[in-house]
Amino acid sequence: MVYGRKDEDIRIDPFVREFDMGLVRPLSRSVRLNGFATCLRLEQVYWDILAEMARLNRCTISTLLSHVDREVHLRHGGVKNFSGLVRVVCVVHSLREGRCMAMA
Repeated sequence: MVYGRKDEDIRIDPFVREFDMGLVRPLSRSVRLNGFATCLRLEQVYWDILAEMARLNRCTISTLLSHVDREVHLRHGGVKNFSGLVRVVCVVHSLREGRCMAMA
């Protein structure tokens, strides 16, 4: 099936050498957001990035996510897709750190 470009037009292969498909596997975890228990489903790569961010902040992943939840409510009145927000926060963190966690 053709989606507008031919394979030979791809110059940078998004599947890096030794790509770990385990990072794609979705994983549900129970977390507490500002005292409320909830379940968050993210791919393993995002849980890995959250773990690094929590380590850098010397806190738990739940504490980090509580901060994100609180700040999005204070600054923007909330968000409809919290999982999507968390994914974007992880990507922005990785870009600012100048590396891609999926390759680490």
